[in-house]
Amino acid sequence: MSEEKSFKYVIIGGGVAAGYAAKEFVNQGVNPGELAIISKESVPPYERPALSKGYINLQNKATLPNFYACGGSGGERQFPQWYTDKGIELILDTEIVKADLASKTLVSSNNGQIFKYQTLIVATGSTVVRLSDFGVEGADAKNIFYLREIQDADKLVYAMEVKEKGKAVVVGGGYIGLELSAALSVNNLDVTMVYPEPWCMPRLFTGEIASFYETYYANKGIKLVKGTVAAGFNTNSNGEVTEVKLKDGRTLEADIVIVGVGGKPLTSLFKDQVEEEKGGIKTDGFFKTSVPDVYAIGDVATFPMILYDEMRRVEHVDHARKSAEQAVKAIKAAEEGKSIPEYDYLPYFYSRAFDLSWQFYGDNVGESVLFGENDPKSPKPKFGTYWVKEGKVVGAFLEGGTPYENKGIAKVAREQPSVESVDLLSKEGLSFTNTL
Repeated sequence: MSEEKSFKYVIIGGGVAAGYAAKEFVNQGVNPGELAIISKESVPPYERPALSKGYINLQNKATLPNFYACGGSGGERQFPQWYTDKGIELILDTEIVKADLASKTLVSSNNGQIFKYQTLIVATGSTVVRLSDFGVEGADAKNIFYLREIQDADKLVYAMEVKEKGKAVVVGGGYIGLELSAALSVNNLDVTMVYPEPWCMPRLFTGEIASFYETYYANKGIKLVKGTVAAGFNTNSNGEVTEVKLKDGRTLEADIVIVGVGGKPLTSLFKDQVEEEKGGIKTDGFFKTSVPDVYAIGDVATFPMILYDEMRRVEHVDHARKSAEQAVKAIKAAEEGKSIPEYDYLPYFYSRAFDLSWQFYGDNVGESVLFGENDPKSPKPKFGTYWVKEGKVVGAFLEGGTPYENKGIAKVAREQPSVESVDLLSKEGLSFTNTL
């Protein structure tokens, strides 16, 4: 039986949120031996977005330690030695299989090792939705990949090298689908994207925004198959995928398949022990859960969004970073009998692919107003969209913006200025941000 280990603070999960929480603990002052991070991954916390961007660029590959947290936001990269120097115990390759919040006990799969804590931060993140979850036939064939952790990316990179100039099918038209299709295409694979919706990124993009990216991708040689899903796979005698069978009866040749059909928050360890809402663990504006001394941050937290006066769950690196900082500040303030302001988050999403780069702030509800130069053949396209609800601009999207212009659309989304007419707004375009 393993000996029991006790810590003042334990972070469960080793993703972006854990890395930024560790950084904030150091900023706030943590004593050696007080903090442990328990992660089932074999490497320290890293900036996960790099996996779908630079990490799979075979010509100019971004590798660890280049994207350890907290390098992604311009901070110091936290090498393994950093944790040692700060007296933080980094417990890797360790999966927690049982959490008893009442007795403040965690049990790992490593010989039932027990960890005790005084304060717990849940940063378990999301896991990918798998095609086998839907009973798709042949979904466990070789060379069908998902991208969530660095070991997934390593397997994909190896297959890209082995199947050089081969055929890649990307299942899913969201974030991962768009970024990976671009990365595969840049690495000389013949790429086809398949998704059931009428256009790509439907949760965020309007049809007009999507039309630009779909045409741009098509001009780069990427084939788009819309309005259908992968219903099964054919394999060769080695068990490797050879074809994707679509629901509409067509088949696509494939040497590699990458699936990006969404994620789901990892909350099962805490089932029936903590209040949940909207698929996540319910928290307040300090990321405190319904259980004393238990906090939840990042993808797993459903928190009050002050700006829209409702509970929301946000899956994005920006929120992972900021919620981590907020929770640690709240923990340390509570210990000193002080208070801090509640979390006041402005939703923010961004993506980079090919020579494109967009940012979005706020809420994409109401009437959408397109502006700018959105010809996919333009050498430097710059266009955007405002969302207007009840006479106010509540969201803003911009492709090709400068840092100054991106700050401008963020300000618009935060301040929600009134507009007199959407026609005028469309003509004003970016210059509207200067009127604030």
